Amino acid sequence: MGTESTSVAVHPPVAARKHTERTVHGHTLVDDYAWLREKDDPAVLAYLGVENAWCSAVMAGTEDLQKQLYEEMLSHIKETDVSVPFRDRQYWYYSRTEQGKQYEIYCRKRGTAEAPEGEEEILLDVNEMAKNESFMALGTMVVSDDGNLLAYSCDNRGFRQYKLYVKDLRSGEVLSEHVDRVGSVVWAADNRTLFYTVEDEEQKRQFQCYRHVLGTPHGEDELVYEERDERFNIGAGRTRDDRYIILESASHTTTEERFLPANEPRGEWRLVEQRRDEIEYYADHRNGRLYIRVNDKGRNFRLVTTPIEAPGRENWTELIPQRPEAMLEEVDLFAGHAMVWERRQGLQHVRAMPFIGPGPEMRDGHEIEFPEPVYSTQPHANRVYETGKYRYAYQSLVTPASVFEYDVATGASKLLKQVEVPGGFDRTQYESERIFAKAADGVEVPVSLVSRKDKREAGKNPLWIYGYGAYGYSLPMGFSSNRLSLLDRGFVLAYAHARGGGDMGKAWHDAGRLMHKRNTFTDFVTVTEHLVAQGYGATDRVAAEGGSAGGLLMGAIANLRPDLYRAIVAHVPFVDVMNTMLDPTLPLTVPEYEEWGDPNEKAAFEYMLSYSPYDNLEANDYPSMLVKTSLHDSQVMYWEPAKYVAKMRTLRTDGRHLVLNTNLAAGHGGASGRYDYLKEIALDYAFLLRELSVIEVQNSTAETTGS
Repeated sequence: MGTESTSVAVHPPVAARKHTERTVHGHTLVDDYAWLREKDDPAVLAYLGVENAWCSAVMAGTEDLQKQLYEEMLSHIKETDVSVPFRDRQYWYYSRTEQGKQYEIYCRKRGTAEAPEGEEEILLDVNEMAKNESFMALGTMVVSDDGNLLAYSCDNRGFRQYKLYVKDLRSGEVLSEHVDRVGSVVWAADNRTLFYTVEDEEQKRQFQCYRHVLGTPHGEDELVYEERDERFNIGAGRTRDDRYIILESASHTTTEERFLPANEPRGEWRLVEQRRDEIEYYADHRNGRLYIRVNDKGRNFRLVTTPIEAPGRENWTELIPQRPEAMLEEVDLFAGHAMVWERRQGLQHVRAMPFIGPGPEMRDGHEIEFPEPVYSTQPHANRVYETGKYRYAYQSLVTPASVFEYDVATGASKLLKQVEVPGGFDRTQYESERIFAKAADGVEVPVSLVSRKDKREAGKNPLWIYGYGAYGYSLPMGFSSNRLSLLDRGFVLAYAHARGGGDMGKAWHDAGRLMHKRNTFTDFVTVTEHLVAQGYGATDRVAAEGGSAGGLLMGAIANLRPDLYRAIVAHVPFVDVMNTMLDPTLPLTVPEYEEWGDPNEKAAFEYMLSYSPYDNLEANDYPSMLVKTSLHDSQVMYWEPAKYVAKMRTLRTDGRHLVLNTNLAAGHGGASGRYDYLKEIALDYAFLLRELSVIEVQNSTAETTGS
């Protein structure tokens, strides 16, 4: 195939260091590359630099292709554009982009109830914030009720550690005071009191909530709540009607909430319902009642209501029962109606349910109709509580991102805006479909596909399969103009909705976590085998891609069935499972016990050890691999992929490419600027196009194992 070399290079030898060794539950764990954890050691940065140089050497000859891909992707972006404005009190808010600028500009205008008018006011220009910075990410933006003050947070390293600032929108002055390591930020209704949460310094867990009054030193801020259970993070927000502030403690499987009248910032927080293990609930308020989505009677949630004076479960009245076939994902409350979001057979469904009167009784109402077999939808900005309209976002694998306004009374949806895709895009040239692949245990695994109609040749196309399968996260089936560079070259793109995700409800998540985690990996293999057998792609032209927990999936399938895949792209992959989960000082480790298991328990340890990619590498032929990480990643530390690649080099018996690419100025999500991000994708695509022999590239190097 096209990756067999025209010239052979030998990767520089990996520096030899004293290994670490420990025995856990009778198993000896040897780690020859533990030294790569020493971030401040010049030898570590030197090693990452050598790997980046090797990546450049391997990709030599693809520079023109990468430039072509970058220009293609850029040609499909309307660089100067504006979002759909949404109303919040006396203002209309929107964001816009300008050609040549990396980041968004956030703005507002005064207006009537119907439309914005008057002069534009710039709230934040992230391009200005990013000057002299190699990274910039906006965390939160919250405007006070009177519209005069803006609380916002930003991260200039990529470590997802945000600083809180307050800007006076009347004068444009940014107040000199700031707070480090901030998460949630909420204004009280008095326009001078802020509630904010902060994370601890070591574990990146949001664990404390403070009350701050403008004009007073932050050193005098009052601690109003501290979460002591290491499994839990806290967050805060306002109810839809703005009447109450909700403070939530949440682990991966359990929640607990407190509420406070927004106009009584020094009042007493009240508990909704005491936490119970494995029970999640989420409360909102309407007309003196709490409406609570809770999974106490079944994994897929039900909706209950109770007077706000008596929030405990002994007073709950059921409005919508739990159903095994439908995951109740969200309930958006408004004065006269509720928008009920469900997921059935892996697809989202939205129903408007008008309230009959001031009480909780509702009519069935209308369900919004979606025209395609595969799509993604979510609530848009809906800040007006007294309204008969509802905005939602919609897109699919072939339909660009769109914003609709739904009329609750008539059931009609009106398109407000669809993202323009320049550069000759014609959506009728592409098609999407949903199929199912049967796993060995009889479970039907959903697969979403997109391809270009005139490029399909049974059994001949390059096939790209993406997966994640963790945390109950459902893969969004949205539009990406970047994908056109693959589709137009004949790729069939597939998304495997493996167990461990939330695509088929809570039970689907349960079937791919803890002691069932291997189902995620075998589901992905099942999908691959099915697609090839059905002629969606050529046997020798299959690529896989995933990131973070999906990077664990990539490492697992590389060990499980390396023969199935010609190439794998793994972004910030969680591949060093045992060393990470045995270290409770690392960010996220203890809360993650509920997803992966607690390795301090022998059975969980042995099960996790059976699939941990780093621990199961062996002498074998592996697919070509591009492994990407970022130095300032706070979710999956850079050393996991670095160690994984270093170890694989000493074991793999093939001559295919193995490259590690480290972004030395970013975090978990890669580059923050939109143009820089396109360049990262161009590298990925060039790697795939060459490895799958879609494009012949001269002067590629194959790899022989270094010492």
